[in-house]
Amino acid sequence: MGRLANKVIAITGAARGIGAGVAKAFHDEGATVILTDILEDECQALANELGKQAYAYRLDVRNETEWQKFTRWIEKQFGKLNGLFNNAGITGFEDGVGPHDPEHATLEEWHKVHAVNLDGTFLGCKYAIQLMRKTQSSGSIINMSSRSGLVGIPRAAAYASSKAAIRNHTKSVALYCAQENLPIRCNSIHPAAIMTPIWEPMLGEGEQREKNIQNIVADCPMKRFGEVSEVAAVCVLLASDEANYMNASELTIDGGILAGSFQPIGD
Repeated sequence: MGRLANKVIAITGAARGIGAGVAKAFHDEGATVILTDILEDECQALANELGKQAYAYRLDVRNETEWQKFTRWIEKQFGKLNGLFNNAGITGFEDGVGPHDPEHATLEEWHKVHAVNLDGTFLGCKYAIQLMRKTQSSGSIINMSSRSGLVGIPRAAAYASSKAAIRNHTKSVALYCAQENLPIRCNSIHPAAIMTPIWEPMLGEGEQREKNIQNIVADCPMKRFGEVSEVAAVCVLLASDEANYMNASELTIDGGILAGSFQPIGD
């Protein structure tokens, strides 16, 4: 029996990157996984690759009506929901738009990032709670925040703001469910630089790419990007019954960046 056997878990933003890696890890541990994304073909391809107990569903996390339809579909298909990984997110730089600093970011850019990252997480929590309550399911909600939700990011202000709000909303969700005597836990994870396609617009190509990578990891004591598998391992723990006393927690996956100032010792 896998660590997630007999659990039904939905993952948003599951077509690529961390979402895809976590979906695979959940599936490997025996969960029935529901992969959602607006990248419908890629999501279906991953579900086909995983095979039995893997399903694809097109979901725009910004759209409340779609969340309502999605949770009705889950109830009809599976009769319960035991977990939700609110992973769908954007940086705002996907289309090559310039830095989102507090002076020059447009309100449109600000709203676009928050609509996916924050509104999507809010709606996911809302409808997961309702479905888990209705079906009397115990559950684990995992919200994707970021290192950027714990510190200021001058030229990614919209992204940092959205991730900070997710961190705080996670605690509100956890406390609310406890007050309502619902067996639902809610925790947030805070990765730093994890090597996924979301970084591609910022890394560039050729020699400049390697320079950019070195600049990004310069402040990391471990001097490297994190791996998707390292994030997935933490998510498996949070989704499992092993973490039944972990609630309203924030777990950093950052190679030690947030430990304090880092100065390598010379030879």
